[in-house]
Amino acid sequence: MAIAGDKAPVAAGADPAELMFDSEMGRPRRLGGWQAWLAGAICAGVSLYALYWTQFSINTSVYRASFLGLILAASLILFPFSRADIRRARVHLLDWLLIAVATASVIYLCTHLEATKTRATMPLGIEVWLGGALIVIVLEATRRTTGWALPIIAIAFLVYGYFGPYMPAPFNHRGFSISRIVGQNYLTLEGLFSTPLDVAATFIIIFTLFGAVLDRGGAGKFFIDWAFALFGKKPASAAPGRAVVASGFLLGTVSGSGVATTVTLASLAWPMLKRSGYPAATAGGLTSAAGIGATLSPPTMGAAAFIIAEYLDVDYFDVLVMAAIPTLLYYLSCWFMVEADSRKLAIKPVRTSETPVWPLTKSQGYHFISLFAIAVLLFTGMSAFLAVFWSIVIAIILSLIRPDQRLVSLEGAAFGVVVAIAVSLLGERASVAAFYGLIAAGLLTLGQWWMDRDRNGTTDRMIASLVEGGKGCVGIAATCATAGIIVSIINLTGLGLKLSGLIVDFGGGSLLITILLAAFAMWLLGTAVPVTASYIIAAVVLVPALTSLGVPAPAAHMFMFYYAVLADVSPPTALAPFAASAICGGKPFATMLQAWKYTLPAFVVPVMFCLSPQGEGLLLLGDWQSILEISITSTIALVGFALAAAGWIIAGATPLERLLAVAAGCALMAPHPAWQWTGIALLAGTFILHWARLRFRAKPG
Repeated sequence: MAIAGDKAPVAAGADPAELMFDSEMGRPRRLGGWQAWLAGAICAGVSLYALYWTQFSINTSVYRASFLGLILAASLILFPFSRADIRRARVHLLDWLLIAVATASVIYLCTHLEATKTRATMPLGIEVWLGGALIVIVLEATRRTTGWALPIIAIAFLVYGYFGPYMPAPFNHRGFSISRIVGQNYLTLEGLFSTPLDVAATFIIIFTLFGAVLDRGGAGKFFIDWAFALFGKKPASAAPGRAVVASGFLLGTVSGSGVATTVTLASLAWPMLKRSGYPAATAGGLTSAAGIGATLSPPTMGAAAFIIAEYLDVDYFDVLVMAAIPTLLYYLSCWFMVEADSRKLAIKPVRTSETPVWPLTKSQGYHFISLFAIAVLLFTGMSAFLAVFWSIVIAIILSLIRPDQRLVSLEGAAFGVVVAIAVSLLGERASVAAFYGLIAAGLLTLGQWWMDRDRNGTTDRMIASLVEGGKGCVGIAATCATAGIIVSIINLTGLGLKLSGLIVDFGGGSLLITILLAAFAMWLLGTAVPVTASYIIAAVVLVPALTSLGVPAPAAHMFMFYYAVLADVSPPTALAPFAASAICGGKPFATMLQAWKYTLPAFVVPVMFCLSPQGEGLLLLGDWQSILEISITSTIALVGFALAAAGWIIAGATPLERLLAVAAGCALMAPHPAWQWTGIALLAGTFILHWARLRFRAKPG
């Protein structure tokens, strides 16, 4: 079992799976032998542990600590100390020592919960050493999986917490001892084990496993094939771009990872885009723009969306509802850009698929059921954990339809049904019975593989889904634990309130200026750290600045979430465009600029969340008339921004026409009917001016 590759994907044709890890989580070792099996077993164990948690009660502190211990073990085995060690197919002694220390720290905490409850401010010496070591190991795991930026920021916050008296005003504070800082992070649920890690250990791991099950069960490939077939009936210049945008949306509903979706799209779509005449950089920009929409797309979304639900103390379904219109507007923006670029670049009309959409839908359209199921279950009020659990069960059952997509064997499924019925008759609730049924089905399938009776690769797909579910959460969970360290220092020192006050002061009390300052700060933060971490920091620093000026909390959090996603297309990180450039062969910086071109029109719209109460309509908050009005206004504003970004209307747009289009978009965003009608008039004037100019040029003489 090879956990990951060791070839550096630096050009077109690189292995997409390796490229995803290289771009999103660092580059893992290529392990072999028992070490590969151990790494796979730990990752699969994380998935199974999370499934077990959905059905059975586990002490909160014990679950979070043990989950973190498994994540640290996986990260230290999978990811090497340095890139020079990537090709070494073995784990170093140092890694085993770090794993041993982390394990000892977690075991001590889990076995001394009652005694440590009252010692957070005055921990024992052994607790300071074990807690301090755990903090260091978490930072090291984060460095290995996501890079240096976030650990350095966390260390800076730790230093700030200790040297508070020596800081310049207004950032000075009384300072906290090492034992106090360690106690806050190790012995309470307000540091390493705070809300971010809780979300990683509950929401994120379950949804990651759901995505892996759907993907290994054939849903991911079907969604791409279906989108390509949808636009493949007749050759059209815009068809390739339309197919990529639609594929990004459908695949994003399963993935939740912008980089992973980008890599998949780029790998599959680049040959078609190249054949139709797309330049490499433009193709990379298009696929990365469509790909990062996965972070915004219900029902999976990005990790930060789950944290929003916790911070707002609402059901995850409420977050999905709030994300619905912004997601549609995002992909609508990409669609507008595709329509313009297909004409501007004189893209050749090509067929995107030779397979008719209706036969494909009839043969594999059942894959849509899993997505509908989770939405329906959440809508009925079922908890997110149970909704995803049942959706996983449904996806596994649906995988039985095709032999090449089965996640358990037919015999295993039959045995699982028998076990589930028996457990149900014993008085257990339906979900517990289904859990035991899944375990029984998996064990029998594994036994058939052991006896060499697995002819269709069923066991490989089953194990791969469990391994990928756990492995996909490794970098996110380490990030969340490190973000928890930062949040603990912010809360201890009161830094969040100080920074929020400074932002409001710089804004001079103006809501618009404060919004723009917050957006700029979010963009800067996102260039250094991953989406999840940048949102978590913003939630305790920037959100209070907006809410202090009257912005509703849901709008402020969603605004920060959407601007955190800009990190995936912003330098120097720009993970999605850089991954796409490696596949399409375009220059990374040029690809990033193209991704900006496709995404920026949509990222202007979230400003409307915060400008006025009417803007909340974009989050489906308020009456239907307001929701309809703001949705129409935003769509028209997107047209203006897209025209300006693309530089194309019927033909090439002049600088004046592009400037008028931008002005129209900005006016349409203003929370006043007079400005909005002005925007519509400006946009109409832009079209009239453009048409008149072309007609005058076409006249003979």
